[in-house]
Amino acid sequence: MFREVKRYKQALSKEECLEILKNTKRGVLSVNGDDGYPYCMPINHYYRSEDGKIYFHGGKAGHKIDALKNDDRVCLCVYSDPIPVEGQWYSDFKSVIVFGRAKAIEDHDRMIQISRELSYKFTQDEEYIANEIERSGPGTLAFEIIPEHITGKLVHER
Repeated sequence: MFREVKRYKQALSKEECLEILKNTKRGVLSVNGDDGYPYCMPINHYYRSEDGKIYFHGGKAGHKIDALKNDDRVCLCVYSDPIPVEGQWYSDFKSVIVFGRAKAIEDHDRMIQISRELSYKFTQDEEYIANEIERSGPGTLAFEIIPEHITGKLVHER
């Protein structure tokens, strides 16, 4: 059902893909939007090694929420910072594509836990995190992506 990387010599191992998912802070999430049009949006994400799921959060209403209610299939694309190629004008980078299903986290305490863990990718400031969760928590939904297929590759920009 899912395709493998066409340029197999540039394919990343599963371990490399997971490291990129762990270390990148942002990606682009694609959902099936209105009238069959794809809808893509940048998100902050968190790969949780303990369960192999990817988490993100957002508001309780909007295009993304409506799309996910209609169809839980998603595609997430993340990519590394540029990797300079010595003596060249171009850079390389590594990209990872995840196909999976996104489910809302219904349990409020778990949503708060996931939001806290996601925040640690950006700051260790406990006071800031607590204030953000208190202020934004009531209007926030957290989601988990259950990966069905993960691929990655080294991309040459030239």
